[in-house]
Amino acid sequence: QVQFVESGGGLVQPGGSLRLSCAASRIIFSIYALGWYRQAPGKQRELVATITSGASGGNTNYTDSVKGRFTISRDNAKNMVYLQMNSLRPEDTAVYYCNFKSALNNYWGQGTQVTVSS
Repeated sequence: QVQFVESGGGLVQPGGSLRLSCAASRIIFSIYALGWYRQAPGKQRELVATITSGASGGNTNYTDSVKGRFTISRDNAKNMVYLQMNSLRPEDTAVYYCNFKSALNNYWGQGTQVTVSS
């Protein structure tokens, strides 16, 4: 059975940094496009960042509000995807989900809470 384990969330002060990780098992990791999404209370889930599969060049894309602050990366050897978040703002507070997408499948991690508050 496919498994995903997210980690790295927590409470941080404005201006601080966090690094989210998502580990996948029992999938052919390299073929998947990967993404991070977030959902704040009372709001719809929104795209934060994506990175294409290795065969597609590992190109990245970010929502405008996180450009220059967040960095998505993948390690195909370790079956890991990361989201480095710098200069965090209170409006970044949300549950963050990793996403794995291929032509046939669309998987979600369990979510990890990020709270930015003083």
